Amino acid sequence: MLQVWALDGIREITPGDDLVRVILDAVDAAPGADTALRDGDIVVVTSKIVSKAEGRIIHAADREDAITRETVRLVASRTSPTGHVTRIVENPLGIVSAAAGVDASNTPEGTVLLLPVDPDASARRIAEGLRSVARVGVIITDTLGRAWREGQTDHAIGAGGIHVFEDLRGTTDAEGRPLVVTLPCVADEIAAATDLVKGKASRRPVAIVRGRGDLVGDLDLPGARSIVRDPERDMFRQGADEAYAEGFAAGRAARD
Repeated sequence: MLQVWALDGIREITPGDDLVRVILDAVDAAPGADTALRDGDIVVVTSKIVSKAEGRIIHAADREDAITRETVRLVASRTSPTGHVTRIVENPLGIVSAAAGVDASNTPEGTVLLLPVDPDASARRIAEGLRSVARVGVIITDTLGRAWREGQTDHAIGAGGIHVFEDLRGTTDAEGRPLVVTLPCVADEIAAATDLVKGKASRRPVAIVRGRGDLVGDLDLPGARSIVRDPERDMFRQGADEAYAEGFAAGRAARD
């Protein structure tokens, strides 16, 4: 049976805070013996509090400037009828998302929050600290949109001590047919599940998942960076308008 619950009582995080201690204090304050950390639990942490603890808060009067600084590659850009510009970009972590993960919500006026510099390393540090109590895995999440689908879900951007994929290739389905390409990204599935209990404005940035202890492993397992598809295997490197403009320009240049 899979159990998922959020931790209450986590205070506002400030630069330099020890997230391991903050999480353990919240676990200790939770009612009932069943909420204590056990071997095989997965602790899922919203990237926002990791960024705050690591001091990834910067002063930025214009969020767009911060997005530009965090952009490695522009994938697509659209201007709405009201003049608002949405940029889908690749950030230094290789993640393709709107606004490079720059967040202006729940931060002091005149500041924005950047994603952790290395979410996998952050997840491993938290997992190592929590393993003083129980052998757990850690996932760090951020909210991302999905190509071809409306709305957003939480995804894993950092992972420590957990298998991010469940490789079913080489096994068979219920009818005995071989599975050739089936590789569920269980880290993303877990991230999305915990968003159902954490919420966006309830100040519950940490959740516990119990029932998938088979996914918990050594701290040197590949992290969430391994989820990002290699560029040479990416069939959709650009937005349609950007690809058309580039091809049109190349055609004109060849003609001239």
